[in-house]
Amino acid sequence: CNGVCKGKIVSTINDKGLTSLDDVRAHTKASASCGSCTGLVEQVMKFTLGDAYNPIAVQPMCACTTLGHDDVRRLIKAKGLKSIYAVMQELEWKTSCGCAKCRPALNYYLICDWPGEYADDYQSRFINERVHANIQKDGTYSVVPRMWGGVTNARELRAIADVVDKFQIPAVKVTGGQRIDMLGVRKEDLPSVWADLGKAGFVSGHAYAKGLRTVKTCVGSEWCRFGTQDSTGLGIRIEKFMWGSWTPAKVKMAVSGCPRNCAEATCKDVGVICVDSGYEIHFAGAAGLDIKGTEVLGLVKTEDDALEAVVALTQMYREQARYLERIYKWAKRVGIDEIRRQILDDPERRRSYFDRFVHSQKFAQVDPWSERVSGLHKHEFRPLATVGLPQAAE
Repeated sequence: CNGVCKGKIVSTINDKGLTSLDDVRAHTKASASCGSCTGLVEQVMKFTLGDAYNPIAVQPMCACTTLGHDDVRRLIKAKGLKSIYAVMQELEWKTSCGCAKCRPALNYYLICDWPGEYADDYQSRFINERVHANIQKDGTYSVVPRMWGGVTNARELRAIADVVDKFQIPAVKVTGGQRIDMLGVRKEDLPSVWADLGKAGFVSGHAYAKGLRTVKTCVGSEWCRFGTQDSTGLGIRIEKFMWGSWTPAKVKMAVSGCPRNCAEATCKDVGVICVDSGYEIHFAGAAGLDIKGTEVLGLVKTEDDALEAVVALTQMYREQARYLERIYKWAKRVGIDEIRRQILDDPERRRSYFDRFVHSQKFAQVDPWSERVSGLHKHEFRPLATVGLPQAAE
């Protein structure tokens, strides 16, 4: 993310005598943003320092605490801590109000652990999640309405075209998640854009969120001569059931109607491959900075079973993963067999995960665009005042 090369890291380690990952981050910015390259940075450190490299067993969340993510999550539940302030007080934070690393993490952990009791602290979110749109390099934003399973119709397309014309949006792009992205929207126009899209029935696509992004589908048995099940219908059902949920990192899903895998389900966080005998559940794939095929969770016979397995797996991930940890990294840490044991081999535990997700959705499944249109946090979208310099006296 920060354009740091291996040579820069090695020379800085040698020149400044760095021995910890935090030191390398502080001096080079390597792995200091999204954290996806942390493993590579640690490999460079090990190669450079040799036997002198001794990573700390528990990596603190940030400089504000000596506790790691797992301990913080455990103590939030054990001590019944239900606010960021309570966490920092009880767990003896070193700073009075935290930092940009710990506050978003704590906000997520509290949302996940206390649905309906903890009020989301939107000021502890990064800019994209705070304004529910993705900021672009020129300071404008992109808007991606949700299209259930990638399916749309003429009325929705006309509404999008009208919004593009009305607000003079300069670029319109079809995304890899089978949706339409409108790029170059001015911040002050966002609520008005959302209002017009809302009239056509659109809700936020959460393209900016640490949450469920899309459920990509193929046309399946409804249209394709190779389709074994209604993959489009299942994808839409999953997306409508799960949209709005916050997760430790972004979650992308897909449902393919046959093993030809046109929806590319085998490189998603969670995927379903429809086969003649039922539904093959996949998880822990990646197709970004890391490339990884999915692991097979197992085969279930009915659409209801597939939905329950996908939801339970996601809830297990929500409750156990560290903030910003994608599913494939979480799965590697906790073990594929353990996940399979809890989700497929233990029906009672699977149902418990499922029920907790359903409970959390009662509070999460609210369209943030419509809330902002109605005036919530309206100060966030007001343009900054123009301040003129006093004119010199003649």
